[in-house]
Parts: sequence; structure tokens; C-alpha cells
Amino acid sequence: MPELPEVETTMRGLSRVLEGARLERVEPRRPDMRFPFPPDLVQALTGATVTGLGRRAKYGLIHTDRDRTMIFHLGMSGRWRIDPDEVGKHDHLLLATGDHLLALCDPRRFGFVSLADTPLLADYPAFAAMGPEPLGPELTAAHLHAAFAGRKQAIKLLLLDQRIVAGLGNIYVCEALHRARIDPRKAAGAVSRAALVRLVPAIRAVLELAIEQGGSSLRDYAHPDGQLGYFASSFTVYDREGEPCLRDDGATITRIAQGGRSTWFCSRCQR
Repeated sequence: MPELPEVETTMRGLSRVLEGARLERVEPRRPDMRFPFPPDLVQALTGATVTGLGRRAKYGLIHTDRDRTMIFHLGMSGRWRIDPDEVGKHDHLLLATGDHLLALCDPRRFGFVSLADTPLLADYPAFAAMGPEPLGPELTAAHLHAAFAGRKQAIKLLLLDQRIVAGLGNIYVCEALHRARIDPRKAAGAVSRAALVRLVPAIRAVLELAIEQGGSSLRDYAHPDGQLGYFASSFTVYDREGEPCLRDDGATITRIAQGGRSTWFCSRCQR
């Protein structure tokens, strides 16, 4: 599934061709993806000018001069294609400007598209309950300390809870906990404030590096221009079971299951 860095990379790629452009054609090529397309999607967006692009957690946002915002989620296999050589059977939504054609491609159709009034975006159901953005100033050690207080659940699992931090996914939580030397199995309420002070910049550093490197091209993900991200080459623990810890501490990376997902960590340097 495309995670926050992949969505951020996508939005930066789309902004180069959509920012300030007029949407001359909006064409859903099937009635639904994961959910039906909004019934007023074509009417709301055709002829509108894109005033900005953004991101909330793992959702992409395309703002228009009609105070309507198109919200999309890439699901498991979604990606945008810019000026494809031909439109394929998995290109389920087309946006045409005077200069470019954009196709939302999603072979597994777990993604979706929605519409919201721009001034009311904070009240959009998926956003209303979300915690702070991990790259924003609201994510602090104090916030995590308060959110984790008295919690016996493993810190790895609570960091994946979108109500605590918006947009963190499995890859980047594993990597951030390793950077901060925190055992992913540790009860969140037992993690010291000093460890949380290390964790916040570790989260930001991992995400910023992943964005700089274009994300992690796992399975179906690629940039809108078709290029692949290469953050996977920087993994320190993720998907490295049995390989040596890069801290050269004599330990190897362990994989366990937590909440139905794999967790990779070093049992020696993560305490």
C-alpha cells in the first residue's frame, strides 16, 4: 500500500502539471472503485481551476476554485499516470487539462475518490478523528506521552493508530523505532519521555529521507511519471530478517507478528 511518503511524492509530481490548470474533462470510466464515484464529480470539477494540491495522512487532495476538493486514496495498488501512451483497462478516472492527461490507475480497485467542501475539510469523516501529521509541529514528545499514558498495548501498534498519529504505516514505524532504539514490543505507557524525545525526530527523519528518495517502490507503486522510488535501499530493519543490524552490534534483525503485520527490529539495540 502506498504510504505517506509515496502519497507526498505523488502530490508533488501531480502539482507540476495540475497547479493552476483548468480541468477541461473529468471522466470516470466505471461507476466505482472501492466505493462509487461521487454522483456530482463530473459537474463539480469540469471547468474548475486547480488552486492547490495537498495531503492529509495517506489521502491526496486536489483543491479547486469552486471551493470543492477532490479527495483520493490510492488503496493497495493505485497510482496516477501522467500522459500515458494509451489508456488502459485499469485507468478508472481521467482528468484532462489543456496540456496533459492524467489517469488514476488501480488494478485492485481498493482506492477511492470523494468530494468535500474545501472550507469543511477538517470535518470530512476520515479526517475528523485523525491525530497530528507526523511532519507537522503538532507531533511532539508531549503529545505521544499523553496519548500513551497508561496504555499496555505495544508502541508499534499504537503508532499505527491513525487517531494518535496520522499517516504512519508499517515500513516507516519499523524504521523510526530502530532509529530511536525503542523495542516495538514495549508497552507504550512504559516508554520513557526521553525515548519519545528521540522518537519524534526519528519519525521525521525517516519520512523526509523516504520522500527525498521517492518513496518505497513495493509491489505496484510508482511515481506519476512512472519512475520508481528507491528508499527500499535504505531500509535498516524492514524486510531484513536474519541480516546483521547495521549498527554492527553483533545482532541480526528479527521478524515477529504484531496485530496481523510483520515487525522487524534488532533485539539488542532496541530496548
